[in-house]
Amino acid sequence: MSGDSAEQTLATIEGGAVRDASPAARSGAAYVEEPVAYDGILLAGFGGPEGQDDVIPFLRNVTRGRGIPDERLEEVAHHYRHFGGVSPINAQNRALKAALESELARRGLDLPVFWGNRNWAPYLDDAVRQAASEERTTLLALATSAYSSFSSCRQYREDFARVLTDTGLSGSVTIDKVRQFFDHPGFVQPFVDGVRDAVAGFLADGIAPTEIRVLFSTHSIPTADAERSGPREGDERHRDLGEGGAYAAQHLAVAEVVMAAVAASVPGAGEVPWELVYQSRSGPPSQPWLEPDVCDVIAGLPAHGASAVAIVPLGFVSDHMEVLWDLDTEAMDAAADAGLRAVRTPTPGIDPAFVSGLVDLVEERLRGVAAVDRPHETALGPWFDVCRPGCCENVRAGFKPAAAGLAP
Repeated sequence: MSGDSAEQTLATIEGGAVRDASPAARSGAAYVEEPVAYDGILLAGFGGPEGQDDVIPFLRNVTRGRGIPDERLEEVAHHYRHFGGVSPINAQNRALKAALESELARRGLDLPVFWGNRNWAPYLDDAVRQAASEERTTLLALATSAYSSFSSCRQYREDFARVLTDTGLSGSVTIDKVRQFFDHPGFVQPFVDGVRDAVAGFLADGIAPTEIRVLFSTHSIPTADAERSGPREGDERHRDLGEGGAYAAQHLAVAEVVMAAVAASVPGAGEVPWELVYQSRSGPPSQPWLEPDVCDVIAGLPAHGASAVAIVPLGFVSDHMEVLWDLDTEAMDAAADAGLRAVRTPTPGIDPAFVSGLVDLVEERLRGVAAVDRPHETALGPWFDVCRPGCCENVRAGFKPAAAGLAP
């Protein structure tokens, strides 16, 4: 029996096509269009060090299984050490947790938020154990990542399956996941606001629209992983997503929406050129990753008549290390070297529109809202509640058991 067949058989034995799922999601339908009585929210984050002594152990967690020696990890550690060994991401998730709790309470929803990370304390294992100890066993997960790829979606789903197995709670706790929210209005609006303010500011200072550039930046990933992001070709719901798979297509679609909204509200903004760029690549030089690099693009802007640039962290929910270092430090330095005026626009963070949008996504599943009635800003949405077979494969490691989706 193949690994995929064995996984499908295991799922069937467990009572449905989707493992560790609520009864409503277990059948494997792309959209769950019936109400589900969730009793807790699982806020799933990446995690980050909170002191100099945490940095190398944290990086070991991030790179577990790859055999990377500490000497090489130290080459990355200087980003964290520059900020006292403290990543801002945990503080940001504490703030997001509090904001979600406040909005849930405002709406009269009795849904405690259990926060756990993939790579640092508080860990997902502890969050799920805490939920179970409070008899909150039908969980809906919110991962702090909006787009489709292995690291931003499937890896979280693998984490959920692993945690339920490792804690012995598989069978008594279920974990569903909200749809990828890249084009939900609550996620998109803070970017519209930031780009509008940046472009309007440049124009007010007398800079011509054609001298302004808007660079939408996101984390680069291996090209082979990008091509496998989203549903596999041949699935009945597969879309022709083009080069870069769902990951690139989703970012491009959102950037188009943002620029259209800005053009509609700021005279002259429709003439401002923009493009999607990438940052934070790692791995060997021989391995192709998504390009172009944000700093390389910035360096070449003066030769194309640009005098100002707005750098938009489109791929990020909050101002974590890749934003603070790769954009606020390296990209802004590149802009200064190129003689460009530069602004880095905000991430959603705890913007009220974003927080409200996340709770809207929760209510969407509590009420079983039909897919045709779900808000989405691009033609790609609304994305799936239950990930499709073969979605977001990790080329290096292959498929592992994953919650909230059909095997493999």
